[in-house]
Amino acid sequence: MQNTLNDQNPGAAPSFRELVAVFARIGALSFGGPAGQIGMMHKTLVEERRWLSEERFLHALNYCMLLPGPEAQQLATYIGWLLFGVRGGIVSGLLFVLPGLAIILGLSAAYVLYQDATWLAGLFFGLKAAVLAIVVEAVIRLGRRTLKTTFLRGVAAVAFIALFFFSLPFPLVVFAAGLAGYLMTRAGGQQTQDGVAKGDGPPGAKTPGVARTIATLVFWILVWQSPVLALWAFGAPESLSSLFAFFSKMALVTFGGAYAVLAYVAQVAVADYGWLKPGEMLDGLALAETTPGPLVLVLSFVGFLVGFREASGLGPVTGGIIGGLLVAWATFVPSFVFIFAGAPLIERLRGNALLSGALSAITAAVVGVILNLAIWFGLHVLFREVRHVDLFALAGFGLSVPVWSSLDPIALVLFAASSVMLFVLKLGMVPVLAISAAAGFLAQIVLIQ
Repeated sequence: MQNTLNDQNPGAAPSFRELVAVFARIGALSFGGPAGQIGMMHKTLVEERRWLSEERFLHALNYCMLLPGPEAQQLATYIGWLLFGVRGGIVSGLLFVLPGLAIILGLSAAYVLYQDATWLAGLFFGLKAAVLAIVVEAVIRLGRRTLKTTFLRGVAAVAFIALFFFSLPFPLVVFAAGLAGYLMTRAGGQQTQDGVAKGDGPPGAKTPGVARTIATLVFWILVWQSPVLALWAFGAPESLSSLFAFFSKMALVTFGGAYAVLAYVAQVAVADYGWLKPGEMLDGLALAETTPGPLVLVLSFVGFLVGFREASGLGPVTGGIIGGLLVAWATFVPSFVFIFAGAPLIERLRGNALLSGALSAITAAVVGVILNLAIWFGLHVLFREVRHVDLFALAGFGLSVPVWSSLDPIALVLFAASSVMLFVLKLGMVPVLAISAAAGFLAQIVLIQ
């Protein structure tokens, strides 16, 4: 018997087959970076399917926002774990990544063989406009449901200002919000939310003891590092071992998503290891931005290039695929470690007033974070050129502004049409994505001719 995680609709529990089908679809359509992906999961799982309540979804999201690595994939894993335990977490987490990973490996092969990524521009042109509309809807929906007090609205505003104008580190903003919520609750001041009820965990879940938590942590760490043994047993090239070791370390410090580490990875890959040529990281980022799944899939592009060029004895394409898979393993498996070891403890503390106060403030900060991402994403979708303006350099105060003459009228029309379909016509997410993608592709064909 499935566990019900939606207090507003107790009969909404899915079957395992439904879980697989829905996350396969989410994984194949998860464009738009973390803001779009989180918005897509919220719309599908909370609004449309009603598998989770708003509170359960946000509780899971708050925890994932505190972790290093791709928060959207961690959220997918957490939700799968809530619904069907470990097997649900594995399936949902993998399905969120595998479609994009398969595409990025294929595009990486096309890139190194043909050295041209410009042909991708028209393929996903319309999808970005539709995803922007979905992100805007997510910001509005989450804001209405979570920013219920003056304190929470203030936290969201400060988080947005800190990120958009001062470019403060993402983990610092989230930590500060959690601390503010904790102190507000401890002081007995304004209530941070209407109240949190302690609910059920996944099917068959028990309150985790220390020994069980440690055993779970050790097991998944061994799974994470198991490729080291395989590389040694098969006498793999040293370049692949170095690749896996480097990205295993990166997985533990990737707070703030892909953009927080891309500059560092590019520097190390080009200057220290000589894995990439200057400018190739930007080409990889362009590929990753046009594919579904977490943006950190760009790291698998790096792995493919290393394997393609340096994995002697394996064949270039085979070596590239192995390199891309090794980087994906090093990057994404830690998410399962964090969820399966930490989520039981987080669920156990769900009724704790102080923790709930901290997490509700983090929820408010997340609204500011998603708003920041939405504006950034919107600028780059609607305008061909965006520049950063320093208003007060000593304080780090500045903002990204569009070059108005670079406005893309077709992208603007597609975004407006997608917004009408979502907000006015109330069409589902998949029809909106499909219609916008088809319209964008046709528009690009007309322009090329």
